[in-house]
Amino acid sequence: MKLSLKRTQDTGSALFVLVDAEQIQHPTAQHIKNYQQLIATTQFKASLNESVTLITQHDHYPFCSLLGLGNAAQIQAAQLGKLAQSIIKESQKKYSRIDIDLSALPEQLHTLFVMSLTQANYAFDEFKSKKNEFILEEIQFIAEKSPLNAEQLQLLQAINAGQDLARDLGNRPGNICFPEYLAEQALALAAEYPDLLKVTVLDEQQIADLGMNAFLAVSKGSARAGRIITLEYKAELEQAPIVLVGKGVTFDTGGISLKPGLGMDEMKFDMCGAASVLGTMRALCEAKLPIHVVGAVAAAENMPSDHATRPGDIVTTMSGQTVEILNTDAEGRLVLCDTLTYIQRFNPAVVIDIATLTGACVVALGKVLSGLFSPDDALAQELTQAGEQSFDRVWRMPVLDDYQELLDSPFADIANIGGPHGGAITAACFLQRFTRDYRWAHLDVAGTAWLSGSNKGATGRPVPLLMQFIANRVQHD
Repeated sequence: MKLSLKRTQDTGSALFVLVDAEQIQHPTAQHIKNYQQLIATTQFKASLNESVTLITQHDHYPFCSLLGLGNAAQIQAAQLGKLAQSIIKESQKKYSRIDIDLSALPEQLHTLFVMSLTQANYAFDEFKSKKNEFILEEIQFIAEKSPLNAEQLQLLQAINAGQDLARDLGNRPGNICFPEYLAEQALALAAEYPDLLKVTVLDEQQIADLGMNAFLAVSKGSARAGRIITLEYKAELEQAPIVLVGKGVTFDTGGISLKPGLGMDEMKFDMCGAASVLGTMRALCEAKLPIHVVGAVAAAENMPSDHATRPGDIVTTMSGQTVEILNTDAEGRLVLCDTLTYIQRFNPAVVIDIATLTGACVVALGKVLSGLFSPDDALAQELTQAGEQSFDRVWRMPVLDDYQELLDSPFADIANIGGPHGGAITAACFLQRFTRDYRWAHLDVAGTAWLSGSNKGATGRPVPLLMQFIANRVQHD
């Protein structure tokens, strides 16, 4: 979606004016005819999300809608999504371009509101015979004073493109989106941005030659071969890169430790960590930020078969540590641990892994906040701040050595599960054993990467968080 800013109102197809209930008699759209009379006639109070549409009542627009903010000084960031959805629902089938007057909205919320609009404009109809026929392609913003500028809007456009890609990949079913498909998507992205992106794809023989037996313990149960994919953005820059590692289990049956059938269709979303990495790489290419970033995707399908790993099997990881696999449904940490060892070759400044890793994190934090685990206080603070700025929020959870003994195994160096208590924490502690040589954080997005129910689908989180984190680093450097 194209985003732009203009300072004055001129001719357009449709205008949406945000109205502060505390200043309803002083409209920000000064060219609305008979404004006072219209307010009295329609009994418009400008309560939150209340709207009224005016036809041929504005000097420059044939259609003008007033949308209430309630008390604008008290509006919360979480309420912006509903306002954005109202505007998009009203306009996406009617207008190719709309203008929105932001003047009544507090300036500190302008960026989040623009992001809410781009997120609300998403729809996935790839496999429907009847398409949505949405025509909205551009939004222009009007405000006398705003922190928005052309550079900021370009970044928001890029985040939108990356988040949409992440949502598309997450929403595609496992018979379409499998490990080789993710590799093809990465190669296609590199072909689109050949001067910015370098892609490498490891097949299972190369993975085996590297001794990545934890990864293979997951992928070997499927007829779909696993892949480890790296995407290096601005590799020519002489700086240690930020490395993003995404869990890409394209479908997770649980393996021999089979999941219950009810709701198993949602296990196509188990690659949303990988999707967020690919989405972030697209966003970087569109934003052209001057920073060295590497994305790594651990892509595998977890299936039960005569080749599948059995509970109790022991494998040797690329790091040399041995793992007793007590539960084959704790597979994400197995594909990640070898990938986290592999990416050391990039000499990272910092590593962030993103994974729909544990149901325990969903129990702890629900669908609102992603779990953040890191022994690095400064890095955790950076990510928390980026989450607040982008409204893609995280909550820091403990990753302490006190929990490590829960992963003890009598037969191997480590077990892949830690028992019934603190499951999200012990999963993070498992990964920590493979990340002690660099600065590291783990994002458990099992609760936030997709929604169930009537709004079922991938969210594209945490692309906004990751892009804000990277943009902050560019600014500070």
